[in-house]
Amino acid sequence: MEPKDQSSRRKFIQQSAVVGAGLILAGPMQILAQTDNKEIMNKNIASKGYAGKDKQGILVPWNFERRTVGDNDILIDIKFSGICHSDIHTIKGHWGQQQYPQVPGHEIAGIVTAVGKNVTKFKLGDKAGVGCMVNSCMECESCKNGEEHHCETTGMVGTYGSPEKSSPSGITQGGYANNIVVTEHFAIKIPESIDLKYAAPLLCAGITTYSPMMKAKFKKGDKIGVVGIGGLGHLAIKLAVSKGAEVYAFTTSYSKADDIKRFGAKEVIIVNSAEALKPWKGKLDYMISTVPYAYEMSAYIDCVKPYGYFTQVGQPINGELTINNFNMIFNRVNFNGSLIGGIPETQEVMNYCAENKIYPEIEVIKASEINDAWTKVVNKGARYRYVIDAATF
Repeated sequence: MEPKDQSSRRKFIQQSAVVGAGLILAGPMQILAQTDNKEIMNKNIASKGYAGKDKQGILVPWNFERRTVGDNDILIDIKFSGICHSDIHTIKGHWGQQQYPQVPGHEIAGIVTAVGKNVTKFKLGDKAGVGCMVNSCMECESCKNGEEHHCETTGMVGTYGSPEKSSPSGITQGGYANNIVVTEHFAIKIPESIDLKYAAPLLCAGITTYSPMMKAKFKKGDKIGVVGIGGLGHLAIKLAVSKGAEVYAFTTSYSKADDIKRFGAKEVIIVNSAEALKPWKGKLDYMISTVPYAYEMSAYIDCVKPYGYFTQVGQPINGELTINNFNMIFNRVNFNGSLIGGIPETQEVMNYCAENKIYPEIEVIKASEINDAWTKVVNKGARYRYVIDAATF
């Protein structure tokens, strides 16, 4: 017969699901008891989602495995996953050769259902998100200064399609799936005050526009231009307006005009030719472009005041843009590109949007609607961010 104190101790361990190796498992609403500790620590995580199988870019259901939950990892039960134009570019090979099958998605929001023994940032049941990266060297100056996306040694490890030895598939697999395992440092805490479906797009569209605009250090009342009013652009408007800027939105889609005004823009400029931009030459303090393809840039860049800044965040096929340098030396505008943002800044924009009730305009779709949604994104039909309900995978 087992001594009473040992029996109580065993019962406590079973009920709390604290395993000897320190891994804690839980469902969305309750802790799941688990007595076979060795099995948990050595078991890959079963996952199901949608993957691209080749550069044709047609996504299909795919069952796969994630790595085991390590001491510094958390397991997130994904609830919503945003669709970014980057997903389309990547799977279709627009930015280089890819390994398949590949699950895209880097706007991930869900609930923490397992934590490793060293985890301190999250507890079971917390709302958590994952953006565009899941690892970096954590030792270089950029990583130490909260700019993990500019890691100077290994480079950042993207949320999908990056080589990863610990992944059963050999590459990172993204958020068009029902779960994800991630190192706690690269997960974002999502405040209770914001719904997960609204939080998801902030992890790419939000930070990608927030970061360069904050670095521009514009002042209240400054005139800011936003080019391309889609998933990124509409959030750029909302964020800039919330910081006190006068926003001027440049779009080729007349049908978006009323929406853009509702987002807070002072004026909507419908661009059907370079002539439409001439009245704006030298008028703006700063301009950000979210257009994800190559386009005639000179007339847009000219809209910025001399010595002002024009930032391109939309990434065209193979990253190729054509800039007329004759034009640049006369307009005296500073052109720059921008990536995403580091973990601290991503947490900052998440908190800021939650506190100020700045929400993306979304349409929640089922997994079976992903391919149709991709077509609409390419054809400028999104209004303005598609978000996948992960319960439908």
